[in-house]
Amino acid sequence: MDIQTKPLKRKILNVDELRSAASANGRPVVFTNGVFDLLHAGHVTYLEQAKTMGRSLFVGVNSDDSVKRLGKGDNRPFNKLMDRMIVLAALECVDYVVPFEHDTPIELIKIVKPDILVKGGDWEIENIVGSTEVASWGGRTVSIPFEYNVSTTEIARRIVGK
Repeated sequence: MDIQTKPLKRKILNVDELRSAASANGRPVVFTNGVFDLLHAGHVTYLEQAKTMGRSLFVGVNSDDSVKRLGKGDNRPFNKLMDRMIVLAALECVDYVVPFEHDTPIELIKIVKPDILVKGGDWEIENIVGSTEVASWGGRTVSIPFEYNVSTTEIARRIVGK
């Protein structure tokens, strides 16, 4: 899919562009990651809160294959990777979006070297991938409490009536 709007093109990065953007942006840098399949109020408020913690917000997005390996269901993701990245890039609070193929975003975290690593409130800090690495360079990891108790899986169940 070719992205026609320049602002969205500038926000969706490959790994090489990520290296440049991570070093060019002022600090503090915030990093988070996820599937972001059906974007909902929980995602948006979480991303808004993450952005307030730093100067720029980098969002790693699971590739379609990595979503399948997460075991979220045979029909997941509902939206293809590029579609999910375009929706995220359209959010004002998101500065950069980058895909990752592996099961975890650890390689992206090592490239970005965020000052603050964030995940949603369902994650205990000690279980957040990259928290040890972020601490090693003086950063911190934050688990943002849920403001809305909603999930993509629950939305999908409601849609199909189960």
